[in-house]
Amino acid sequence: MAALIKKALINPVLRNNGIHRLQFVRLAAYWNKDWKPGPYPKTDAERIAAAKKYGLLPQDYEPYPDDGLGYGDYPKLPIVSADMKDSLYNWDYPEMKRDFGEPMNTQYDVFTEERLSNARTRFSAKFTLASFLGVLGGFLTLHLLCEYNDWYLRHPWVRVGIMF
Repeated sequence: MAALIKKALINPVLRNNGIHRLQFVRLAAYWNKDWKPGPYPKTDAERIAAAKKYGLLPQDYEPYPDDGLGYGDYPKLPIVSADMKDSLYNWDYPEMKRDFGEPMNTQYDVFTEERLSNARTRFSAKFTLASFLGVLGGFLTLHLLCEYNDWYLRHPWVRVGIMF
């Protein structure tokens, strides 16, 4: 029955002219080839054009080295994790703290809010490890002292005439 209802609902959409068919299956995005980086810039004019393409100033534009990994003219941007961005700003994509068309670092997907953060921590890693081991060692020392030594006070309780 569900298949008949589904066919009855979808058939009128498919029977209409081609525009409805296109709207039914269209993709609301650009092709990957539109976002693919161009070849590595060799001249100053190509560098200026690539900087303009990515919305950067020519003096701020620095491409990745041409080492065969395929980054092309994509700019070498600093890593800014999502934790370091302002959460009250009116982002186009607030769940990722991104604006439309904003160039990103090539490792951006690693530095989202639920993953890594490159923000400076309050304490160093050595201090954090030393604090953890100190607290753990303190509890272990207390456990060993109190568990295996008889620190409890002995009270003379009388039970059926026998003193303990």
